[in-house]
Amino acid sequence: MNILNETNPSILPEDEFEELDGGQSFISDDGRELFEHFRYQADRGQQLLRVDKFLVERMQRTSRNRIQQAADAGCILVNGKAVKSSYKVKPFDTVSIVMDRPRYENEIIAEDIPLDIVYEDEDLLVVNKPAGLVVHPGHGNYSGTLVNALAWHFRDNPDYDVDDPRLGLVHRIDKDTSGLLVVAKTPDAKTHLGNQFFHKTTRREYVALAWGDFPEKEGTITGNIARNPRNKLQMAVFDDPAIGKHAVTHYFQIESFGYVSLVKCVLETGRTHQIRVHLMSKGHPLFNDARYGGDKILKGNTSSSYRQFIENCFAVCPRQALHARTLGFVHPRTGKEMDFEAPIPDDMGALIDKWRRRT
Repeated sequence: MNILNETNPSILPEDEFEELDGGQSFISDDGRELFEHFRYQADRGQQLLRVDKFLVERMQRTSRNRIQQAADAGCILVNGKAVKSSYKVKPFDTVSIVMDRPRYENEIIAEDIPLDIVYEDEDLLVVNKPAGLVVHPGHGNYSGTLVNALAWHFRDNPDYDVDDPRLGLVHRIDKDTSGLLVVAKTPDAKTHLGNQFFHKTTRREYVALAWGDFPEKEGTITGNIARNPRNKLQMAVFDDPAIGKHAVTHYFQIESFGYVSLVKCVLETGRTHQIRVHLMSKGHPLFNDARYGGDKILKGNTSSSYRQFIENCFAVCPRQALHARTLGFVHPRTGKEMDFEAPIPDDMGALIDKWRRRT
């Protein structure tokens, strides 16, 4: 499907993000995942009618202007193709509304959830997300998410609508991954920032603790990523270029602790669970990554003292040891290069210190 074009990729690029529920999903030609929110089938006797008029007649509490904005954002599909609001619906056309996030089954309630705001101006906001905070409602998390926190933060801003697909998060990270995210406060900012993610001109660096020592202290992992056919909650790496999405991760070993290593990962692409599944495919699952087998003793001896040490480490950092440390991009209004860094959070810092002291 030609959902987006290179001049207006206003839909979220995928990043390391938590599995989300919500309707049928589509994969666009440029590898983005889009979720169907509404679908309408034109009947046999359908008269030619603009798609914005067609939809406003069928949707409650939605204005024609809002539908036109959705079309401008590439969110209105007819028979799987993005259309403008002037498109004329014909008999048997299937009209869908898709977004870069699953459908919110419940109204987004503004919640006073603390935000670690690294930077904010009239165009954008950069936030340091803590581990454990879900980005979008869904998959049993209908409150207490970053979206709920943003709704509270922008509650007095009449120009920010948490449901407007032209605003909001420009990329995502997993629930149990900490680190930096950028939020667009205007449609122009989201389009401009989306272009940078799409063309891979942003600068993103992660820090991770992974099992094993890396024989090559730096390297590049290239491998298509797709859903694991044996486990729908996992992604997997495939050699077949016809399966999945092209993905590239550059890694650099910062420090070795014998049985685990501190590594820096630089993303060239942003796919679901990319760092987690790429490192796992090379025999280096992230430490305490339950989804990819890193929550077991994979390296080391069988002594009781070592087992107790690992259990203590799991307790200190009870999630995958992954942190989105740096984020860089060009400011959408000023053209200025902007770079941000979030220090390693306390749980990962304590984990690294335990291994460093032991070594």
